[in-house]
Amino acid sequence: QAQVVESGGGLVQPGGSLRLSCVASGFTFDTLGLGWYRQAPGKERELLATMNRSGGDTYTSDSVRERFTVSRDNPKSTTYLQIKDLKPEDTGVYYCRVGLEWGQGTQVTVSS
Repeated sequence: QAQVVESGGGLVQPGGSLRLSCVASGFTFDTLGLGWYRQAPGKERELLATMNRSGGDTYTSDSVRERFTVSRDNPKSTTYLQIKDLKPEDTGVYYCRVGLEWGQGTQVTVSS
């Protein structure tokens, strides 16, 4: 059964860093593109970054490009979202999508 599970969220102070992880199982990870998304409180889900199956082609939203980095480790069936210089407006639920499979999300709260 295909499954995608995010982890790594939590409560972080402004200026801090996090690395979110997303592990896929039940399908062939390295044949699929992926994406990371965020849903802030009261807002629609927004696209943050995408990566093609090899990792050679990425897109990152202009709004987060200088602070967010997407990567993937195909042998581990895992994708990562590295976030630095966290801001209160980064608060939200972060979702991973691999192919058409979505994870349940991981909460990130940025607050002092």
